[in-house]
Amino acid sequence: MRLPTMRIHTNRSPCVRQASDESDLTKMSNVLDLVDQTVFLGERATGATSLGQCVWVYDRAIDLDALRRFHHHLQRGRLSRRIERSPLPFGRHRWVSSSDPSDLEIVATPRPREEFDAWLDEQANTPLDAEHGPGWHLAVLPFTDGGAGVSLVASHCLADGVGGCLAVVEAACGHDNAVNWPAAGSRRRWRALREDAGQTARDIPGIGRAVVAAARFARRNRGRARSAAPLPTKPPASPAGPDEFIAIPTATIFVDADQWDARAHSLGGTSNTLLAGLAARLAQRVGRVTADGSVALTLPVNERTTGDTRANAITNVDLTVDPAPATTDLREIRAAIKQALIRHREVPNERWELLPLAPLVPQWLLRRMVSVSAGSATSVVSSNVGVVNPAAYRPDGTDADYFAMKSLGPGVTKAIMHRLGGLLVLLSGRAHGRNFVSVLAYQPGRPNSDDGLRRDLLSAINDFSLTATTGWPCPEPVTGAQ
Repeated sequence: MRLPTMRIHTNRSPCVRQASDESDLTKMSNVLDLVDQTVFLGERATGATSLGQCVWVYDRAIDLDALRRFHHHLQRGRLSRRIERSPLPFGRHRWVSSSDPSDLEIVATPRPREEFDAWLDEQANTPLDAEHGPGWHLAVLPFTDGGAGVSLVASHCLADGVGGCLAVVEAACGHDNAVNWPAAGSRRRWRALREDAGQTARDIPGIGRAVVAAARFARRNRGRARSAAPLPTKPPASPAGPDEFIAIPTATIFVDADQWDARAHSLGGTSNTLLAGLAARLAQRVGRVTADGSVALTLPVNERTTGDTRANAITNVDLTVDPAPATTDLREIRAAIKQALIRHREVPNERWELLPLAPLVPQWLLRRMVSVSAGSATSVVSSNVGVVNPAAYRPDGTDADYFAMKSLGPGVTKAIMHRLGGLLVLLSGRAHGRNFVSVLAYQPGRPNSDDGLRRDLLSAINDFSLTATTGWPCPEPVTGAQ
């Protein structure tokens, strides 16, 4: 599974859109980027989907007419597309216009706020399909006390954090998409075969480089496997008996932004470094560490440019950190991140070099490639989305009282989690003077529950002497000790 990251900082009005953006967009090819095709094929091979969820909470009744307008612009915006497969079994897929838009769901019967988390889980299980549609879903739940909660769930095959947030910002500002994607089935078969064969021919140099990179990658990892130190504990065995679907635990907390920044500064770090330190500390608590007790961090890096229509315009930076000193001194982690970013600019992520092979391999091998693309079995993702554009938390035209983003993984089975070695993903951003931190986590061989993850996350926050609020709408401050 992939996780989005975004950096949305602006000194302009949140609803300003430059004309050059539109002219650039209209020139974009509708051939899927290799990362996007790999994400799509990986989902089809494993049966698991990767979703992003935006969550808004209002302490008053929401303006439904304004929300309908927001929904209308989402239907005509960056999410108004789906994937059409190539007629060639090894061809590159293409973007086409969406022919099955999602309806706005307005829950008729209000529910208590205490049931909002359960409702969000229900929304996470809404059937979405980036190929056949719909690829996203917007819903609103009125609360019995007069407030309301809103959920937008979208497939990562359509947009990562940057693309999804841009779609939300543009819809809130009343903008529609500048791209008119071709209609589904608009190419005659022979034309499609000819064009896709030509695209494959143009991809041959990259495929050749990917074959060389794959051989180099395999040799290097065989050497590492022979020389690796023994694990401190025996890895959990794969589950016996029939496979079963699982619900991956999630937890979301909020921390005052000024408190977050002050603590990061006092420890010699930055906001991003503090998140990485929290990820390392949480990994240590749940036992997701390497043989020597260190933590393998993966930081998604945004590579989206003006006029970029890729769904997943990101790459990953990998580094290893010691979680022990994180709560008292972040300078070591800060230096490690800086060096990893420098190294990334000089030597691109080797796993990305394998992407040209994705359209060519059978599903069984693609499942293996998904495991490789996820990194090691102890990787921990720390994604800081930065300061969120204020328009993103105004779906009805006014500021929501709370906004957060979550990463979701419905359709995952125990066998998939054991093959991946589990996962631990932290996604954080800043909105309304608060930092939200949402976590998606599963560790094979350990108890896995929302309550257990919440306790571990609050304990890790407490290790940094931070005060967090939890739940929706976070009525009272709590600390990790509670």
